[in-house]
Amino acid sequence: MSKKKKTKSTSKSVVKIGVVDTMFARYDMGAAARAELASCPGYGITFEVIAKTVPGFKDLAVAAKSMIERDGAAIVVALGMPGSAPIDKQCAHEASQGIMQAQLMTSTPILEVFVHEDESFDPAELATVFENRSRDHARNAYWMLFEPDQLARRAGQGVRQGFANAGPLGANQTNAP
Repeated sequence: MSKKKKTKSTSKSVVKIGVVDTMFARYDMGAAARAELASCPGYGITFEVIAKTVPGFKDLAVAAKSMIERDGAAIVVALGMPGSAPIDKQCAHEASQGIMQAQLMTSTPILEVFVHEDESFDPAELATVFENRSRDHARNAYWMLFEPDQLARRAGQGVRQGFANAGPLGANQTNAP
């Protein structure tokens, strides 16, 4: 009977960032978020992206919870598009409640990234909102894990995701980069 030599593992644990998107959205929000994360320092070395697509935004909470509990995601970016009808607004509220509940159940951040279909009636502007909001929140997820000072520097600055920043109020406020 031969003895197996025990070797010390030198591999670091790679952090997982989850991205879950939907088929219902009129823009590929997941692709924008994944592209932004791929441009962040440490991609593929310090962290990796795991992704899943679900039918609609009401399915995001369970998919995000699964990414956390089964796949080990440290944070999830949940991307979806509510329509413009009153029932869509109600369903978006319910989906949001589910995402919040999943965060509480897992003690893990799930960044809800919704772009409402009626945020702009100009298709080009709406596409820009989809792209910017998806990328901005993906970057926020990265910063939450690896560079929290980036968020702290922007506190109180009226930073928005999707549209132009609103800017700070008050004489003692500074403009964030």
